[in-house]
Amino acid sequence: MLKHKKDENAKGSWITYRPDIEIFDCTVRDGGLINNHSFDDGFIKAIYNTCIEAGVQYMELGYKGSKKIFAPGDFGTWKFCDEDDIRRIVGDNPTSLKLSVMADAERTDYHVDILPKEQSVIDCIRVASYIHQIPTALDMIKDANDKGYETTINLMAISTVQDRDLEDALNVLAKSPVDVIYLVDSFGTFYSEQIRDLTNIFLKTIEGTGKTVGIHTHNNQQLAYANTIESLIVGASKLDTTINGMGRGAGNCPLELLIGFLKNPQYRLRPVLKCIQDVFVPMREKLEWGYQIPYMITGQMNQHPRSAIQMMASKNPDDYISFYDQMIEEE
Repeated sequence: MLKHKKDENAKGSWITYRPDIEIFDCTVRDGGLINNHSFDDGFIKAIYNTCIEAGVQYMELGYKGSKKIFAPGDFGTWKFCDEDDIRRIVGDNPTSLKLSVMADAERTDYHVDILPKEQSVIDCIRVASYIHQIPTALDMIKDANDKGYETTINLMAISTVQDRDLEDALNVLAKSPVDVIYLVDSFGTFYSEQIRDLTNIFLKTIEGTGKTVGIHTHNNQQLAYANTIESLIVGASKLDTTINGMGRGAGNCPLELLIGFLKNPQYRLRPVLKCIQDVFVPMREKLEWGYQIPYMITGQMNQHPRSAIQMMASKNPDDYISFYDQMIEEE
């Protein structure tokens, strides 16, 4: 028989059932970056129903974008997630599925646009912040917490952050009222060893605080699923996914892959497959997402995918050599 040495830091093995694991479906929010959040109500309702039927714990509806910064005429409904629009889809949400929205630091009028919890059907406010925006993020977390919401923070682009700065940010966040701190591979650049080490750093920082660690991955190098598994085995318990891997550029960890992996009787794969068949297959005729060579190049170079997105929308989306040479020159 094959023998292997158990990782002493692992919270479980691949066959372990862990009741602490919860899935966040980010399809509408991350997928909205493809089409300026202009999904129709039928799409939102289909994702909502699928999450309920599949046993997913959280659904992220979109952003709480500032209408002073983002002109409503240039973006769809789910860039702003007004309460009336949400309730048009979910009513009072008489289900166990929790609803969340993302609020970008310095791009959200959070004092005004995020209502007190008793006036909203939203359950969780997810703050997205770069390291230099941490002071603003802390105030946003406090505001949401004071209003009665669950809170998370997504630390973005940490592949570009120095170790000391990351350590300082985590120590500050560990003392805040935030419930979950997310490790985010914004550029899809990390490998499993790096994800393992970073997850352990996050877990060590929050030890004894009652907080949990989450993981949000991008698929530039086709590692979003593998890196999510790596992080959860080490101890991350909040897992971000999207149906069919939908998301900006190379997309995200596919919900269907993760549900197929997790040994949790709560989750059901069939509703997700039906949603992909009925909704996403036709949608691919109009929208494009997922692994492509330009996204691989930006991922390997630890660069934001915006240049790859522009290249894919150009007249020569298959001119990989020119794009590669351009990226090398700019590096």
